[in-house]
Amino acid sequence: MPHDHAHHHSPQSLSHVGKAFITGIVLNLAFVIVEFICGFYTNSLALLSDAGHNLSDVATLALSLFAYGMAKRKATTVYTYGYHKSTILASLANAVILLVAVGSIGWEAIQRFMHPEPTAGYTISIVAGIGILINGASAFLFFKDKDSDLNVKGAYLHLVTDALVSAGVVVAGFIIARTGIAWIDPLISIVIMVIVLYSTWGLLTESLKLSMDAVPTGIDSAKIKQFMEGQKGVSRVHHIHIWAIGTTRNAMTAHLVLEKGLSEHEVADLKQELRHGLEHLNIHHATFETELLAPTEHCKTD
Repeated sequence: MPHDHAHHHSPQSLSHVGKAFITGIVLNLAFVIVEFICGFYTNSLALLSDAGHNLSDVATLALSLFAYGMAKRKATTVYTYGYHKSTILASLANAVILLVAVGSIGWEAIQRFMHPEPTAGYTISIVAGIGILINGASAFLFFKDKDSDLNVKGAYLHLVTDALVSAGVVVAGFIIARTGIAWIDPLISIVIMVIVLYSTWGLLTESLKLSMDAVPTGIDSAKIKQFMEGQKGVSRVHHIHIWAIGTTRNAMTAHLVLEKGLSEHEVADLKQELRHGLEHLNIHHATFETELLAPTEHCKTD
């Protein structure tokens, strides 16, 4: 049986995405330092919890940047697909980091509800206002590429979430300053926890799905099968396996049962047409196994 291995390497450049990650890391790290200092100074759990979450975002951005660098490394005899899978592992690790941060925020909020302490409302609002600008600017850096990569999407969603949370902290700070109600501070922390959990859940489930070699979201297996069986010379297609080799690259293997009478040249042209069409269906690496006869019984158990 002839085999065809189609490799279409188009590694994503770090020229703009990498710079976006680096800029986001610098901006958010600087803000985390300011927020921690002000949180301790004002005794604000809302600021401290938001600073902790922003610190996890710095780790998220750094890990994603590292994964992008790994993905650009060439394949080896051991890692024959290269290091693209590192981007999926980074997404999964980032989701776990955020869940740990959520648990920490929730625990501290419960403690503060039980033992409320006074906070400086106006200072909280000013610092959180700066956070809106920092997180908003950082999120804008990833807006263009947010739908092309799971890591970029995760960074974008987390930064937008942070900007919204900071807006909530601004409101809470003014309420505390005007009313003196101390439990507003841990209440905002609970709201932060819920928002972060909601924004992280999708990233966690998708990362787990891709790490287990499930068909990536947005890939229609039935449509792919229909496309291949619609090509002239293809009798039927079976044993289709589709998985992600990275957050931006998908692979597929399929068994093609071809009509009798096809020449080697016609088979080669057919495979080329399939590869071209599959690229439009977001399949970047295709491996075909072909035979000219009807599949035998043992093929059904492969």
